Amino acid sequence: MITKPVFDYLKKLEQNNNREWFTENKPEFKEHQVSVKKLAENVMQNLNKHDEIEKMKVFRIYRDVRFSKDKTPYKAHFSISFSRLGAKLRGGYYLQIKPGDSFLATGFWDPAPADLLRIRKEFELDSSEIREVIENDDFKNVWGEVVGDSVKTSPKGFDKADPNIDLIKRKQFIFIKKFTDKQVLSKNFISDIDIAYQSIRPFFDLMSSILTTNLNGESLID
Repeated sequence: MITKPVFDYLKKLEQNNNREWFTENKPEFKEHQVSVKKLAENVMQNLNKHDEIEKMKVFRIYRDVRFSKDKTPYKAHFSISFSRLGAKLRGGYYLQIKPGDSFLATGFWDPAPADLLRIRKEFELDSSEIREVIENDDFKNVWGEVVGDSVKTSPKGFDKADPNIDLIKRKQFIFIKKFTDKQVLSKNFISDIDIAYQSIRPFFDLMSSILTTNLNGESLID
């Protein structure tokens, strides 16, 4: 479970985002980092009951400020990612813990150019299956609408008048579910995470099928 002291620490870090304060309070950070890692391990165990996870990553608290206008050295949140296994299972899961801004994210953040072209070609040919998934009421009650970047008009080689252009012009396919602080601190939080992650599977299953076959439905992997 995430406890209130974790949130209290993150709030103090946001107000005192400097190396002196962090160094002085690093023992407390280490304690909370352990609890977050335990949470991540429990989430991964649940995921592996209905999915296959190749890698779990608890992100470092240190910010890369080399190319950022914001020079504060630390993130005022904890974040975790879970990568699905191998070429057959596409997509990934993300979790952020932050007072007032905790959320799950899932989907495709940065598809490789070849994958993005394959997705667009599929939607140009037929969008009925993807629309059936993302427009399902039960799905939308958990994840809402697909979000992420799109090109302004149409990608090169695609007709801007295509009836599926709303999907074709997307560069990202991301879904986000937000949690209140009360929900994060609840004993049900780990279960709530897993229920949400399970509900994304129809989307992942379809996208994995698209990305492992050609437009004729023939497998591209062994």
